[in-house]
Amino acid sequence: MYIITDQLRENGFSINRLDQAIKRNNNKRQFTTLEYFCIYIIMEDLHLIVENNSYNIAAGNIVFVGPQKNVQFLKARGYDTFLITFSSTFYERSIKDSLFINSQLFFNYNSDIFVAPFINIEEMRVVFMDRMESFRKKDKSLYLSAAHNAIERLMLDAFLHIPTEDVKKDIKFDYLYCVNKFKVTLQRDYKTAKKVSHYAAELNVTPRKLTEMTEYVLGKSAKHVIIEKLISESKKMLSYTNYTISQIAYELGFSDEGNFTNFFKKHTQKNPSEMR
Repeated sequence: MYIITDQLRENGFSINRLDQAIKRNNNKRQFTTLEYFCIYIIMEDLHLIVENNSYNIAAGNIVFVGPQKNVQFLKARGYDTFLITFSSTFYERSIKDSLFINSQLFFNYNSDIFVAPFINIEEMRVVFMDRMESFRKKDKSLYLSAAHNAIERLMLDAFLHIPTEDVKKDIKFDYLYCVNKFKVTLQRDYKTAKKVSHYAAELNVTPRKLTEMTEYVLGKSAKHVIIEKLISESKKMLSYTNYTISQIAYELGFSDEGNFTNFFKKHTQKNPSEMR
């Protein structure tokens, strides 16, 4: 890329104006993304060359560029173009994060870049520039958390501009959608439905397929997700309510107190009474 900033080296994330990046690069406008993911917030018209392909980018667009790309910025002042650079180590905190950065935004087989519009330039400046700088001055952990959230927001907005049929072709996003819907349905039905088959039917997939998806996205089986939900709700009720164990068993849809106690002990190695 250029002389890596201390911020990028230490945190795996940096945000800079283009003119500052060019100055750090000995006034050269050619960069290499190396192993980093890049998002360019364009608030001025500019001419961009990526992997020898030319792109005229109008102000009001966001450009996503994946790792190992040669990039050249032509004839732009750089005051109103911001470069967000981050590593996969910085961004990937969950399976969802991994799916996002390995998506068509950064690995678009039809183009070396992905371009998506944004609506309000002034809002972009306030939310992603001024606000980020305020967090940076206040607290490092807050700053890095805000940076992660800002990147996610930019990506989510850009996903709206990927054709629906292209998103559906990506099996990983189909998995993410189904698993999220499973978790929403589980929140609604966990008291009355404890079998994987119920949730699979709600999603119109087989129980085996649902487990395949949860194992891919969450790293655990659908049955395990259901058990975790029941245990979590059990612990809340045991700790924060005055219900008897029999009442809790009834509230959670178990046939009797003994059934609930056996279930709880099997998965926590403790009796419910020990949680009080």
